[in-house]
Amino acid sequence: MTRPTDAELAILNVLWSRGPCTVRQVAGELNHSRPTGYTTVLKLMQIMTEKKLVKRDEQSRAHVYRALHPRGQMQKRLVKDLVQRAFGGSTLELLQQAISGGTASADDLATMRRWIDEQEKKS
Repeated sequence: MTRPTDAELAILNVLWSRGPCTVRQVAGELNHSRPTGYTTVLKLMQIMTEKKLVKRDEQSRAHVYRALHPRGQMQKRLVKDLVQRAFGGSTLELLQQAISGGTASADDLATMRRWIDEQEKKS
């Protein structure tokens, strides 16, 4: 599976949250957070089709695109890639950096503890 660029990931996030969309719908959604031209989005989605990140339905006049891979599957792939590239394959180092960054709330930490306990029981 090809790793999406940041711009491609923004498009995938629209498709994951809204479901199948036309280029115009995606461009409109992206414009809420940053100005993005229709032709830019069209070109990116054409590239994403070639990279097999999205599939284009050409049955209607306005082509409809959908993500080829579920969000969770892509997230796992991106995290695995990040762990390899930035942390030498160490999931522990990734978690340590993520938690020490101060962005995890007390609720997040409690949820992580419960999840780790559940994983240990499965082992």
